[in-house]
Amino acid sequence: MDDEIDSNLRNLPKNVARICFFAAYYNTKSSKQLSGSIFQNRIILHLLKNKRMEYSKIISVAGLPGLYELITSKPDGAIVRSLDDKSTRFASSRIHNFSHLESIEVYTIRENVNLAEVFQTMEKEGGSLPDTRDNGAIKKYFEKVYPDIDFDRVYSSDLKKMIKWYEVLKKNNIEIKLSEPEPEQEAETVVEEEKESGKETKKPAPPKQQSAKKRTEKKETEEKPASSKEEKPAKKVAKKKKK
Repeated sequence: MDDEIDSNLRNLPKNVARICFFAAYYNTKSSKQLSGSIFQNRIILHLLKNKRMEYSKIISVAGLPGLYELITSKPDGAIVRSLDDKSTRFASSRIHNFSHLESIEVYTIRENVNLAEVFQTMEKEGGSLPDTRDNGAIKKYFEKVYPDIDFDRVYSSDLKKMIKWYEVLKKNNIEIKLSEPEPEQEAETVVEEEKESGKETKKPAPPKQQSAKKRTEKKETEEKPASSKEEKPAKKVAKKKKK
């Protein structure tokens, strides 16, 4: 039990861990029926269950309803947790396709926009959402909230799916926010690539010396037959003088 508590505390922020510690300490002082470790463990488990999920880890699994949180990815699939019933299961990549909500875009009359932008506009608009069984009400809602959507290419089934996904995100208290890239790591990778390219350019220098040697050898081979041709006529002239 204590090992489980320690591992859970490491996964929590420092301020939350301190609250758990002082709550457990106060409980041991005020009551002798419950020990501090049991009380502390209950608080930690409650916080872990209600831990705020990140939008970047939310995915859609083809063939499965609703949205899922990506727990771990594997070569042959992924372990996902349903946002509806909180059940965990393994989804095979041979059967299912995975789509991160961050990577989904929506057709508009201008340039395509990220799905998160549509969700954020729905969040700012507020109010009640239309009934997913009424296609006319759904279209009127998006014509008011986000009129730039290209309704010729975005079908009613897509609009209905966006409303369902938005409801699931709000129920699970997920902040609709795109993850920001890390510029420091990108700069390090660029420097490493430049170093590797510099090493590769230094290596081709030796073949130039070999090619120079080959050229000198070719010149010598070209000069040798020329000298042999000059020696042959000299011999013939010598024979004529004897006659």
